[in-house]
Amino acid sequence: MKKYVIYLSILALGLILGWFLFGNSSEKDTNHNHDKVSATNDMWTCSMHPQIMKTEAGDCPICGMDLIPVQSNSDGLLADQFRLTENAMALANIQTSIVGEGTINNSTVNLSGKIAENEETNTVQVSYFSGRIERLYVNATGESINKGQLLATIYSPELYAAQQELMTSASLKASQPNLYRAVRNKLKLWKLSESQINQIEASGKILENVPVYATVSGTVTEKLVMQGDYIKQGEPLLKVANLKTVWANFDVYESQINLFKKGQEVSLFTSANPNQEFKGTVDFIDPVLNTNTRTVKLRVVLNNSKNSFKPGMFVQGKIEGNVNTENPVLTIPETSVMWTGTRSLVYVKLDSNTPVFEMRTVTLGTKIGEQYEVVSGLKPGEEIVTNGTFTVDAAAQLQGKKSMMNASAEKQSEENKSNNQDVLVSEANPLKRMPVSEDFQKQLRKVYNNYISIKNALVSDDSEKAKLFATQLLEAFNGVDGKLLNDANVKKQWLAFADEIKTTSSFISKSLDIKMQRNHFKKLSLVLKNAVTVFGVKEKVFVEFCPMANDNNGAYWLSKDEAILNPYFGDAMITCGEVKQIIE
Repeated sequence: MKKYVIYLSILALGLILGWFLFGNSSEKDTNHNHDKVSATNDMWTCSMHPQIMKTEAGDCPICGMDLIPVQSNSDGLLADQFRLTENAMALANIQTSIVGEGTINNSTVNLSGKIAENEETNTVQVSYFSGRIERLYVNATGESINKGQLLATIYSPELYAAQQELMTSASLKASQPNLYRAVRNKLKLWKLSESQINQIEASGKILENVPVYATVSGTVTEKLVMQGDYIKQGEPLLKVANLKTVWANFDVYESQINLFKKGQEVSLFTSANPNQEFKGTVDFIDPVLNTNTRTVKLRVVLNNSKNSFKPGMFVQGKIEGNVNTENPVLTIPETSVMWTGTRSLVYVKLDSNTPVFEMRTVTLGTKIGEQYEVVSGLKPGEEIVTNGTFTVDAAAQLQGKKSMMNASAEKQSEENKSNNQDVLVSEANPLKRMPVSEDFQKQLRKVYNNYISIKNALVSDDSEKAKLFATQLLEAFNGVDGKLLNDANVKKQWLAFADEIKTTSSFISKSLDIKMQRNHFKKLSLVLKNAVTVFGVKEKVFVEFCPMANDNNGAYWLSKDEAILNPYFGDAMITCGEVKQIIE
């Protein structure tokens, strides 16, 4: 019995000593680990909307779900940084270049413009007396007329009475010469020629229908009357343009104004004569800025004696910019910049040896040729993406990082919530709709319809149909005429999208591996979502999102209706997802 008491006493004593020796240490380690976790989890995000980043716990401003701690990044990357694989960079043909300093001196600036009539030579052919048009000899606009050509015959009661006065005064001209001269002068004021007046007086016959002759030569640009119309004195009959000289009007951006001056020589090229260079000089720079487009008009007067230029014709101009600075400036290629309407964005490669990227907002200055001056946001020696920028942006969005598409999502969502707006909140797409023709939208809609066919094939797990419809999408894509885009910025935006649409569709059309098809489909969905947002397809488009696709990073797709049919999982999870945005 004593032996058991001794054993129990030793056990109790050991437990007490162990508590004193290790208990406080364990508690300290626990507190230390807790502090460590807290330190790493000082940012909170939403599992459904990873672009939301908060410094404290709370609710998601988009869906209302509880925020969760941001997982520590095993790669040691910050929240807005992301990594691409070398293979992904090679497939997307992503290229980078080093930002460097240089000088800009008299660099060539390319401008897009349109031929217009020379307003200084435009005239209006009017009627100098009232009456009814009995016969009109000009049948349509575009006809050429010469000075002295018969344009119309007009019956005028006033002119009929004046001719009777002429005959009466002619018989009294010896006794009342002043009256006679006054009547003749009145007829001259109505633009009857001396020979016409003499003929009326000599014949003694009154002209019932008085002929109207052209007072200028030129091309009829507008016919303002019809045969049988009754017109008043001074009312215009025709608008006539002398096209021996024409204007080439160019839009110059606000940041480019200081590059130009009157008298600069301009080289011009047209699609009608692609191999011929025309010369002109800057004749006028509009002193008033267009507040809607932030541009001014630059005008060049062109000799058109050979009728090489037609009003309405597009023309390209090359001008040596009047830049005179020896100070080094930071410049980047035009292809590296993405515009959201209010911001200019670039992607910076943080390490030359590893493909880690970060989005950067930059302030741009003067555009010289295909280069932009950087006012702020970049430093010499930094490496930026110059080709495949939209692919990098799509990768950032798919990884839930800050991108062109979702950088302002939290701000917009909070505004919608504070305003108590009962709206379907999107991913806060900051891209703005650009004006394009209905013909362009119709061509883009054919691309979109083939995309929908690819989506439906992936929903049905049918890789062969997906491949077929991707081939058809490429055919529809080749039918999109970029020449329908008149504005240079609109055309550049389309070219940026077009490259990604063609690349991703080509990958889908060359593979029967449905996993690979779905991988490229998510990239195609993002760029087409951007294109439809910017240009429109004349129908309602539903943007849908599944947070579990793309290895739980989430992926988008477009749909013609609100019903969820997930193209990334097929029958396995066909209804996984939700509508994120409606593009009207």
